[in-house]
Amino acid sequence: MSALVLYDDELDEDCYRVRLFLSLLGVEARRVVVDVVPGGEQDSAAFRAVSPAGVLPVLRMEGQAVCGAQAVLLALAHGRAEWLPEGAADFARVVHWVQFAGGPLRAALLMRRASLFAGVGDEQSARRRAAVAALRIVEDHLADRWLDGGQWVVGEGPTVADIALFPTVALCRDWGEEHSAYPALRRWVRAVRALPGFVTMPGIPDYG
Repeated sequence: MSALVLYDDELDEDCYRVRLFLSLLGVEARRVVVDVVPGGEQDSAAFRAVSPAGVLPVLRMEGQAVCGAQAVLLALAHGRAEWLPEGAADFARVVHWVQFAGGPLRAALLMRRASLFAGVGDEQSARRRAAVAALRIVEDHLADRWLDGGQWVVGEGPTVADIALFPTVALCRDWGEEHSAYPALRRWVRAVRALPGFVTMPGIPDYG
């Protein structure tokens, strides 16, 4: 594999997903720091040449620029059966949760960005309800998995689904949603933190 280049912002949780996965894989990438405007996009002409939509993260690999957290995670997981199962059923389940992270759970990511950059006002109440509902879906899924003897989102070990979900779940206190109401999520956050190669970012809780 040719040298990887990651266009990155330290406090952006989408970028953190990729940094975390790279660290868990033991893969190094040269980081190019990009200053993100409030809202999560970068509008400079130089960056638009790399990412036409202005979206971070961007990973340049094998001469191609892969844009967006979900696409980058799946590209890195490709060919690594321990992270992206090859069996059709488990593959579909993993991809479902990766897409969930970029779909319904994105309401929580947007709540965090609004809280950090603009303050959360009354106009955010509908988004907050959507964010809490998405968190509850993940909580209920992990609680059911625990009752069935499973610790991870899919299968017997961590997959790219866990990495896709982890930052948004772990950082929800940044917008005022406490973890005390989510015992299954707290247990799962501890398990992810215990993975060899785990790296953190500001706001990720340490439950001890």
